[in-house]
Amino acid sequence: MHESKLIIAGGSGFLGQVLARYFKTLGWEVIVFTRSPQANRVAREVQWHGETVSQWTRELEGATAIVNLCGRTVDCRYTTKNREEIMDSRMKPTRTLGEAIARCKNPPSVWLNASTATIYRHTHGPAWNESGEIGATPEAKDEFSVEVARAWEETFNTTATAHTRKVALRTAMVLGDGPNSVFPVLLRLARLGLGGRMGSGRQFVSWIHEADFCRAIEHVIARAEFSGPVNIAAPNPLTNAEMMHLFRGLVGMPFGLPASEWMLEVGAFFLRTETELIIKSRRVVPGRLLASGFQFQFERMPDALRELRMRMTGDVKCTLPLPAI
Repeated sequence: MHESKLIIAGGSGFLGQVLARYFKTLGWEVIVFTRSPQANRVAREVQWHGETVSQWTRELEGATAIVNLCGRTVDCRYTTKNREEIMDSRMKPTRTLGEAIARCKNPPSVWLNASTATIYRHTHGPAWNESGEIGATPEAKDEFSVEVARAWEETFNTTATAHTRKVALRTAMVLGDGPNSVFPVLLRLARLGLGGRMGSGRQFVSWIHEADFCRAIEHVIARAEFSGPVNIAAPNPLTNAEMMHLFRGLVGMPFGLPASEWMLEVGAFFLRTETELIIKSRRVVPGRLLASGFQFQFERMPDALRELRMRMTGDVKCTLPLPAI
């Protein structure tokens, strides 16, 4: 039986390594495209820069799927230089992959390209599924983020890959215990007594457990009906205040100092990041996944946090109160 093959472009980070481990356990051949190959990671790694078509192209031949996760972190100040790097790090690899796939004699069956749930308009109202409203909101200070998301998907959609199905992954915050996951960061804030609401606390947080992220990718790859945008998020977003309540319960901290919006602005300046990452209300649900029959292992954040906490500490007695919604 022919072995399934997955290519992960930009796969040396948290999400790429989580995906690589998951598909390796399924018996897939996994190849990671990265600027800095290492021999001791999960999968075989191939050097690439994502800007020109070269020797790495042959790895695409006969691949079952390719997942492109390339993109510089947005956890920074949006200076002119950083804006250019954020945009280029998404557009250039997407264009280059499109060109390489078009040249293949036996191209990948499906190409999943990273996008973001941030593309949807800031809202405290009903949740957005894939037909949700797209656009920026001055209150959320998200104009640049939405501009990047729209340009990223447009670049992806306009590539000519006639024999390869294409899916844009509008992914929410992924919770995991690996490096660069937000979970350990929020856990540390809660332990320090800093786990209060951020800003108004009314802004919604969309999220997904790393296990469901991997399972959703497998689900989308396997089903030919998936093309175009797909929301990769758990079905139950919650408010920032509710989320921080859960983290305080997770570490047994009875209080958490709140951070007003002006405090967030000051903190963001010194941490060299932007408040939009915190204050934007992202209320996104996985309409297409649910309609296709996908079953989440972690539908609600308390269950996801318990599992991650137990995995990190081995504390099988971990208890966690449900949010007061």
